Amino acid sequence: MSSSSSTSDSCTSRHFSWLMKSCFPNPQHPHHPSPLSASLAAAATTAISSLPDDLLLECLARVPHSTLPSLPSVCRRWAHLLNSPAFLLLRLRHHLLFHTLFSISISNSALFAATLRLDRDGEPPAWKVSSFVPSKENDSGCGNGSAFSLFSHFRLVSIGRKIYIIGRTAMLRCDTWTGTLVPKAGMGFPRKKFAAAAVGGKILVAGGCTRSSAVEEYDPDENVWRVVSDAPRRRYGCIGASMDGVFYVIGGLKIGPSGNDGSVCASRAAGSEAAHVYASSMDLYDAAARVWLRSRAVPGGGCVVAACGANGDVYILSSHAVELSFWKFNASRKSASFGEWSRIKSPPLPAQVRLDSTVRFSCVGVGDKVVLVQVVGCIDDLLRRSGRAERGLKEGLVLVYDCAGGDWSRGADMPEVIRRAACVCVEC
Repeated sequence: MSSSSSTSDSCTSRHFSWLMKSCFPNPQHPHHPSPLSASLAAAATTAISSLPDDLLLECLARVPHSTLPSLPSVCRRWAHLLNSPAFLLLRLRHHLLFHTLFSISISNSALFAATLRLDRDGEPPAWKVSSFVPSKENDSGCGNGSAFSLFSHFRLVSIGRKIYIIGRTAMLRCDTWTGTLVPKAGMGFPRKKFAAAAVGGKILVAGGCTRSSAVEEYDPDENVWRVVSDAPRRRYGCIGASMDGVFYVIGGLKIGPSGNDGSVCASRAAGSEAAHVYASSMDLYDAAARVWLRSRAVPGGGCVVAACGANGDVYILSSHAVELSFWKFNASRKSASFGEWSRIKSPPLPAQVRLDSTVRFSCVGVGDKVVLVQVVGCIDDLLRRSGRAERGLKEGLVLVYDCAGGDWSRGADMPEVIRRAACVCVEC
């Protein structure tokens, strides 16, 4: 046993010594490597970078979502291809684009973001906290506290995979794939609590300006704002939505003289009464024809507190003295029933609760669903102040309406770090 073991050790040692010696060149027999043949050299240079754009797009369009942030850093060509409409079309064709709800909160010193996907098979929807960082190409300091202070009462609009954060005098573009922030041109007129929406690949804004009724349009390709029209009503605190090429300017209060009648309120009481006339009205702007359509009003009046476009319709949440009402406006212009209103099931909130300025909702169309997100305040506080014992509706409440089934369900509450947020849906 011992002799065989020593023999084995000796053999292993000799083999190991030979292996080590083979790693060092013998000075008496220098080695001269022969060049590769032409065919082998050609094969060695063949790489993914030599593929034509159409084949390269097919390859890139199939990568998992977690890999996308690093792809634009490979080279300028890849970054250009990822920005092309063809890439988005291929991702959609391969069922790799998903409707994702983004909730963004901005303080004086930081930007926070969270995402929620409702279509995860077999998994309960859950928020994921994410972040955006200033682009390396940016030298304007958009990631510091002084820049974020310009975005109080901001609005969010998405075009493709990119989110535009529109502040009073500044704008940021967020890339949801790379996670980068890039400053863009601000609006021509300073605005606060205005309506904004994307129509035909461009951004339209209206309202929120005391000295002008101008409607501005932003072209992402040119990074330029242009005045395209004057709104028939000058509003403050209004909500924007879009569907089928129409920009909807909904609700809000009247500020200044109207674009139609130019009347001026004679007294403070009369002015206060007139200011609320717009709270349940809706102006419609045809972006392609550059004309205003006939204005509409929410049946039953009330004050519009949230609105969005989804599944071919415009959905509106209206607050009354002691109740909420939820409405659907047929926004399909080719339909014979275009412009018709339907009252649908109200969100499951406590009865006889009147929403005040301490509670605010954001309404977002996410595919064939409408998501109602409580972005400010707490309904439990309203119940407590009214002496009622009901509880369980804290800050960050999320309710989901199924447009096809007509039912509401409770979604995952927003993360605590996201407060006083704005929400938008992105297909990414």
